[in-house]
Amino acid sequence: MEPRRFLRNGCVLIFAALAPSLASAQMPERATMTAVRMSDEERITLDGALDEPIWRRAVPATNFIQQFPQTGAPATEQTEVRIIYNRTTLYMGVTCFDSEPDRWLGYQIRRDQFLQADDRFMWIIDPFLTGQGGYHFETNPSGLMGEGLIGPAGYNREWDGIWDLRVRRSAIGWTLEIAIPFSTLNFDPDGTTWGINFQRTVRRKAEESLWTGWALNQGLFRFSNTGLVTGLNQNVTQGIGLDVRPYALGLLEASPVTGRTKTEGSAKAGLDLFYSVTPGLRANFTVNTDFAQTEVDQRAVNLTQFALFYPEKRTFFLEGANYFDFGTSTSVGIGDAFRRETDNSLIPFFSRRIGLDEHANPETINYGVRMIGQIGQRLDVGVLQVQTGDEPDRQAVGENFTAVRVKQRLFRQSYVGVLYTGRDGRDAASPLRAPQRAGVRAGDPALRTIGADFQLATSTFRGSKNLSAGGFFLNTTNPLHTGRNAAYGLWIDYPNDRWNTGVAYRVVEDNFRPAVGFMTRTSGYKRYLPYFNFSPRPRNSRLFRRFGFTADVDLQLDTNNDWLTRLWSLTLLDVDFQSEDNFSILVLPEYERLHADFRVNARDNVALPRGREYDFVRYRVTGQTANRRVIAIAPTLEWGGFHSGTRRQFSLNLTARLRPGLIIYTSAELNEVDLPETHFTAQLFRLTPDLAFGQWVSLVNVIQYDSVSRVVGWQSRFRWILRPGDDVYFVYTHNWLDDPVRDRLLTLNRQAATKVLYTRRF
Repeated sequence: MEPRRFLRNGCVLIFAALAPSLASAQMPERATMTAVRMSDEERITLDGALDEPIWRRAVPATNFIQQFPQTGAPATEQTEVRIIYNRTTLYMGVTCFDSEPDRWLGYQIRRDQFLQADDRFMWIIDPFLTGQGGYHFETNPSGLMGEGLIGPAGYNREWDGIWDLRVRRSAIGWTLEIAIPFSTLNFDPDGTTWGINFQRTVRRKAEESLWTGWALNQGLFRFSNTGLVTGLNQNVTQGIGLDVRPYALGLLEASPVTGRTKTEGSAKAGLDLFYSVTPGLRANFTVNTDFAQTEVDQRAVNLTQFALFYPEKRTFFLEGANYFDFGTSTSVGIGDAFRRETDNSLIPFFSRRIGLDEHANPETINYGVRMIGQIGQRLDVGVLQVQTGDEPDRQAVGENFTAVRVKQRLFRQSYVGVLYTGRDGRDAASPLRAPQRAGVRAGDPALRTIGADFQLATSTFRGSKNLSAGGFFLNTTNPLHTGRNAAYGLWIDYPNDRWNTGVAYRVVEDNFRPAVGFMTRTSGYKRYLPYFNFSPRPRNSRLFRRFGFTADVDLQLDTNNDWLTRLWSLTLLDVDFQSEDNFSILVLPEYERLHADFRVNARDNVALPRGREYDFVRYRVTGQTANRRVIAIAPTLEWGGFHSGTRRQFSLNLTARLRPGLIIYTSAELNEVDLPETHFTAQLFRLTPDLAFGQWVSLVNVIQYDSVSRVVGWQSRFRWILRPGDDVYFVYTHNWLDDPVRDRLLTLNRQAATKVLYTRRF
């Protein structure tokens, strides 16, 4: 079927199915609270005490309801949330009552870490009332500060907003005083009502309670189920909306493997400017950009034909990244019932293509310009322009990268959008310009991608059920002018508690190559992704919380309709206990036809030939103890067929939470592969001692080794937050090669970096 006819017919069917719910949806009355405007004379001392008189004038949001373990029952430990504000800052006062205040759990203190083991308080803010995304914040009794951005494509934890809080523990529980400057948020200057919701976790009871949206098919991250906070935007300001953020960097580095045995020093400085064009639209200019403080990538053992996906970690590209999300990768499932990992096999805009080479080594970035936010009431915009520099020593030529993303929001939870990306060599005739990928000739002046996507979604299908559907079309530059350079697809998802089901369909043509994108399979294919999950919850059980049974299927054919892959992930039993422990049993039948010669073992020259077909079955048993335990373990055992032979895999994650601020993460993976063509083992080890000296100072060491590269890597990362927005980093990185000939470790490279960042707001 032709792409246009396929998309037209698919869109008509989807709209016909969803139109009644979209047109006639009557949202239930939403929980509402009122923010109190402070007088010019009133001041807040941020100490967690909530003893200023204005806190008594604010009417709290309260009466939280349990989502777990007793859905719909009042929370056993109640919570009160008050909101006040002045011209520049939004303040929240939170009281977390606890009948056993000495039993609080707050192991994690380091900024931006997740809180799977701790008591916590979380909240989301939807300043534009989109019902589709916004800001997420969380904290715990130890005062951790974590935040992220949420959009239709998922969660961006790496966003670092400027805000502050203090916590105080007492005989009634723990209280919070939170300050969020209006200049940290994008919002509608004419709106007086924002979407907001709160969630409280009492970890020792495995209790989750929410202000609103507590039903099992809802939850905190369903922005369509937020409550409302009214009375905002009465004479508030973001100042002139200008942030100036200079940095200074000192480097010491050596690379004996390339002959640079002597340690060499260098210094560098750069500047970031942030300007709020309007309260909803923010521009950013960066010059001489550097990412020396970026955390090291976690290694993985790759026993597939395809490239591994590594997420973006650089701050400049992560701030506002959700504005560039595209409909090829949407989250599937809901809550604890079933969640499929986000599909990253096709991403039309992938920022790691900018400023990093194929080995993830940093390249020079001359400057970058970005503008993100909202124009008018329902138009979301993201624009990015970055220029990289020439590096003759590495045979790298500078390029210009462009991305433009526009989304028009429709109804309550729907949108239609367009995307453009471009990649231009600044000197197309330069002898440094090398082919970027198969099918692209050296010297081709530009690569382009254009596309459109849509999503139709409702949370009122059949009364209170979630239903969403969407589609996309992409077209890329084809310098060889041979056509077949498009990708398109449709999906429908019914993510609800007890029953989860959906299907996605995708076509990627042979010559589709996104200009600034990521693909796992580079040849053309058709893909079907149906899934079905049934998750009953035993009533009144003190032992079991949920059982899960799932069929998750990945079917791929080539453009001649011959099979490439058939992968069935059959969860025979998945059990969640009330204690928050878990175990599951899976059967994984798989068929695979190799699209290219496949070197299973990167350390020998043995390759399974292209076109060879394999049909085998694997088995997996996984378990996990509750993260709140001092020692938490998560083992996985997998065995069975693997191409022409067998593979046994054992992995173990062990976390020791020794005291608040001292956590040691360890992980190990062992693969034993036995094929007629080759036999080998692949091992991976990781040790991460995580030490926090309070809210503002932390030291994290990451030590990794894998037997494929035979490289031992160590990164030590010290961070001192002088105040929110002002940071000092010291990062030391050292890599050694485990040389079997010399039977010792040889230094490959080492680097010490000191970086100071300062933020001044006007």
